[in-house]
Amino acid sequence: MENQIEHSPLGTETAGEAQPAFDFTYVKTTARIAVYDDLRSAPRIVEIPPGPTNEYIEALASTTFDYAKRAGGSIPYTVIREVSENFIHARFAEIVVSILDEGNTIRFADQGPGIAHKDQAQLPGFTSAIEPMKKYIRGVGSGLPIVKEYLDFSHGHITIEDNLNSGAVVTISLRDEPTAQPAQTARPRAHAIPMPPLTQRERDFLKLFSEEGALGVTDLVNLTDAPQSSTHATLRKLEEAGLIEKTAGRKRILTDMGYEVASSL
Repeated sequence: MENQIEHSPLGTETAGEAQPAFDFTYVKTTARIAVYDDLRSAPRIVEIPPGPTNEYIEALASTTFDYAKRAGGSIPYTVIREVSENFIHARFAEIVVSILDEGNTIRFADQGPGIAHKDQAQLPGFTSAIEPMKKYIRGVGSGLPIVKEYLDFSHGHITIEDNLNSGAVVTISLRDEPTAQPAQTARPRAHAIPMPPLTQRERDFLKLFSEEGALGVTDLVNLTDAPQSSTHATLRKLEEAGLIEKTAGRKRILTDMGYEVASSL
């Protein structure tokens, strides 16, 4: 998630300013993941030790995903990975990841330079990535838009704020604001929804949507090696069954019913 300009979410360098040399091949700092059971007690702390950059980012993303999922959260791994990769812009300075709201809210904080243009950072094509970073991230300004699109179409949200003294805080959440709806209007649980007849490929696609979030035809072809024509046919059937729907970016995501069915597979 390398959409940062001037000051990136999770750090970057300012155009025109000379920056001290930084070794992007190895992360020398320890990241801390704070897992909150509730806000009335201190969190459990999990540390990610220093290591090679690729391994460090993977450990941070997978550990965050694992603890959020254990707490009951449903934020996909790929969304967490996109934000975790973005710490490279902050030179991995003082990373703290907080898991809140039963795993449905995750806050990523650093003490890098921060971000000056928070709105533009969420638009495709804005990036401050330099060549040494591109061995570990795509570096084309696509990360935050991917996260924002997934959350927008999954009834979630993303916020980017300044940290207390320096750096940035990126918060992603899949939980809506509390409402005063009566209990009887709550969405039925998975066991109350009849399971539609599904082929093995349709089941595999639903599981991928559940794990990865928004996916396009090319994404599914690459993930499954299924022929493009078969992929189109499978997506059409899942749409007709009301299990997936198109996003504004012409990708697909699970509907509410799709989430229920996918979680029961």
